[in-house]
Amino acid sequence: MRIAIPDAAAEAAARTRLDGLVKPLGSLGRLEDLAAWLSAAHGVVPPRPLDDVRVVVFAGDHGVSAMSAYPREVTAAMVRVFLAGKSGVGVLAKLSGATVRVCDIAVDWDGADVPAEVTAHKVRRGSGAIDVEDALAEGEARTAFEHGLAIADEEIDGGADLLIPGDMGIGNTTICAAVVASVLGLAAEEVVGTGTGIDEDGRARKVAVVEAALARAGALKDPFSVLTALGSACLAATAGFLVQAAVRGVPVLLDGVFSGAAALVAREIAPGAEQWWLAGHRSTEPSQAFALKALGLEPILDLGLRLGEGSGAVQAVPTLRAARAILADMGLLADLA
Repeated sequence: MRIAIPDAAAEAAARTRLDGLVKPLGSLGRLEDLAAWLSAAHGVVPPRPLDDVRVVVFAGDHGVSAMSAYPREVTAAMVRVFLAGKSGVGVLAKLSGATVRVCDIAVDWDGADVPAEVTAHKVRRGSGAIDVEDALAEGEARTAFEHGLAIADEEIDGGADLLIPGDMGIGNTTICAAVVASVLGLAAEEVVGTGTGIDEDGRARKVAVVEAALARAGALKDPFSVLTALGSACLAATAGFLVQAAVRGVPVLLDGVFSGAAALVAREIAPGAEQWWLAGHRSTEPSQAFALKALGLEPILDLGLRLGEGSGAVQAVPTLRAARAILADMGLLADLA
């Protein structure tokens, strides 16, 4: 896939302007790096305003949901909560002027009573229990990936300036741990966290499930094989969403563990796509830390969040707008009388 190239000349021009602003060199720290990154992404100094920010929540159920502190029926119930605007990300997104869209990629329900656009990209109902079987049937990972490409195009064609992938699915952290461990060659014990808040006994059972999944799947080199054996349709769709944003040259704010795992696989599919992604926040899940380190990404915020949904990334939107503002609105030392 043909990945767009950020504008190195615009980044250099942004850094020159930043050095000339009415402040000591480098005194605005990470904001300066983010301002230069946005300039490269937009190809202009200052960057364009981030007026149209869009969160897309990819929803799906997993065969390993028994590892969670919550029943899998919560996933379907939460789709309705997203639609009502009462979710965590819905409330937080309003503060940043962001919109939230939910896409049922693999929720285990018929969804007959929700708007047709919610289920328009549905691939299947739930996924296999990865400790004993593949998550997806042959070809479903590519199908879901292509749905993710299409969803990104829909949002970008609608005017999105910044995209945020969200997630909803009981069992998400278990499959993410397995995917990250497989791609990076890590042990289950290193990547498994407490997810929705399970105790140590629950975590030990979760480690055993991931160990069994990794042993069953064996060494996997092809990213679509990883998604088929250990991932999910919603993870594959998220990977497609991230890749297409890079193809179209639209910045992405990654959220937590789910988008981190999807990004790791997306980079395997489309090397260089990671140039278009920022890490919005640091999750408490260990697999996210491994994924971000491999991608060379440093989280903007560290608030101890583990909700998912895109809720951490939307908190970083004001920081990106602040980074743009210093380039757009601060004065120059050269203009001082």
